[in-house]
Amino acid sequence: MIEGVIVGFDFGLKRLGVAIGNTLTKEARPLQIIDSRTNQSRWTGIEKVLKEWNPSALVVGVPRHPDGTAHEMTARCERFARQLEGRFHLPVYPVDERYSSAVVDSEADFIDDEAACIILQQFFDESSYE
Repeated sequence: MIEGVIVGFDFGLKRLGVAIGNTLTKEARPLQIIDSRTNQSRWTGIEKVLKEWNPSALVVGVPRHPDGTAHEMTARCERFARQLEGRFHLPVYPVDERYSSAVVDSEADFIDDEAACIILQQFFDESSYE
């Protein structure tokens, strides 16, 4: 059973959306957007978040087409999830993020943290992590 803080990610080649939540309240909230244009900036940003929040698990959105088939980013997101697990030795849960960006209703230019929040909230609402 997982208890405690969970960090969720919306992976992108330019930006990485980050959300935070916990298993007690089962509520997610946007945390930040990490510059993801280089591997160094991505991993440095992730490491800072994980050191600050000390999560018990991670969630990664995995995009798919509406019919469930693989999207051009599906393999990249799955690879990112495996890298997270290998680097930080935490359980990583993939979440189907088919509609996360479409659900975000925002006038902001960058909605990656909001998309990560929707992904993480979906994990809390639909998952059997307990």
